Amino acid sequence: MDFIKKPEEIENRSMQIIEPYLKDLNLTVEEVKVYSRMIHAAGDVDYAPIIKISKNAIEAAKSAIKSGSNIYTDVEMVRTGINKRTLSKFGGNVFCKIADEDIKKIAENQGITRSMAAMRTFGKDLNNSIIAIGNAPTALFEVLRLVIEDSIKPAVIIGIPVGFVGAADSKKALAEQSQIPFITVEGTKGGSPIAVAAINAIIYLLDNSR
Repeated sequence: MDFIKKPEEIENRSMQIIEPYLKDLNLTVEEVKVYSRMIHAAGDVDYAPIIKISKNAIEAAKSAIKSGSNIYTDVEMVRTGINKRTLSKFGGNVFCKIADEDIKKIAENQGITRSMAAMRTFGKDLNNSIIAIGNAPTALFEVLRLVIEDSIKPAVIIGIPVGFVGAADSKKALAEQSQIPFITVEGTKGGSPIAVAAINAIIYLLDNSR
């Protein structure tokens, strides 16, 4: 059986296959790169029309990374997938608290999900940071609450929770707010690999070493 074996050739061919699905979306060069990596991670070109990137979101994320800002995630899968080696060159780190014992206790005491408790505990550390949510709609709802009620101001929110309960509504709320730049996906689709792909695509815009 004959098939492509070199990783770089596989990636290049994948991007060529994705390209026609983006040509009518009036995207910038950088948006094409972010869209392409998200679609590639999903293996689904139907993502093309439902990815939403607010004005200046990519630039805001790049500026945050270059200034050494940290990334805060809802689940370990997102934290694990982010290219931390390259991110660390700029001084940033990635944090996730969902597995911490104190977060479990807070969630139980307050009657909320662990992902909500984690975001609530990060508190002011979220200012000027990048927030990457790939699993829990409740985490995204909590971040939006912190923005509105506690005046928390992240640099950008990459909010791509997945599922049939709350995911579409949380992402709709993210897209409808105008305070914080964002990257999201409409509807029930999404997930940790897609959030990771968006983050890494932006990191690679600054440093394409792997």
